[in-house]
Amino acid sequence: MSTSPPIFTATSAYSLAFVSAVGVAAYVASKSLLPKNASWQDRVTFIWLAFDGIIHFTLEGSFLYYSMFGKQVITSSGPMAQMWKEYALADSRWGTADPTVVSLEILTVFGVGTMCFYVLKQLVQRDPTRHYWIIVLSTSEIYGGWMTFCPEWLTGSPSLDTSNALYLWVYLVFMNIIWVFVPAWLMYDSYGHIAKSLRLAQAATKTKKS
Repeated sequence: MSTSPPIFTATSAYSLAFVSAVGVAAYVASKSLLPKNASWQDRVTFIWLAFDGIIHFTLEGSFLYYSMFGKQVITSSGPMAQMWKEYALADSRWGTADPTVVSLEILTVFGVGTMCFYVLKQLVQRDPTRHYWIIVLSTSEIYGGWMTFCPEWLTGSPSLDTSNALYLWVYLVFMNIIWVFVPAWLMYDSYGHIAKSLRLAQAATKTKKS
């Protein structure tokens, strides 16, 4: 009689602990680098982008290391490889160096990850042009999520395992949906700043002409 695999393993524990530690580091950085009178929106944005950038460079960067030049996660060893093997139980494409996933991760790590830290620098310097880059960055995040899962859904989700509650609700749902909701909020917030500035500039121009 076969037994079902355990829902929560030691790898699950240190994977979630790693993500939590990144979140704590992002919060501590916000307290150290942002002005004390920074708005709550800027503080949330800083924490998210610091978390986002660290995850892209460390966790997803390690995925690229294990998935390029003929390598695959499933044949690799090491703590980061074990974490990706755990995630690959929920989405097998991450274990076999799926070319679409690897292509998206190259852009995510080197493009979006770099933008995260550039916007963090702008936040610390209170540079208002950050709002343009936040919209570019957030659009890239949402598009990346769409291109990761839409092809899978269109083909009947053959690579996804939703039989395990941890795989479904933590790995597939929570760990991906936050990269939709938070970037969508950031886009909304930055749109408000850009629109307000443009309307004020337009009103000032009309006042000068009249």
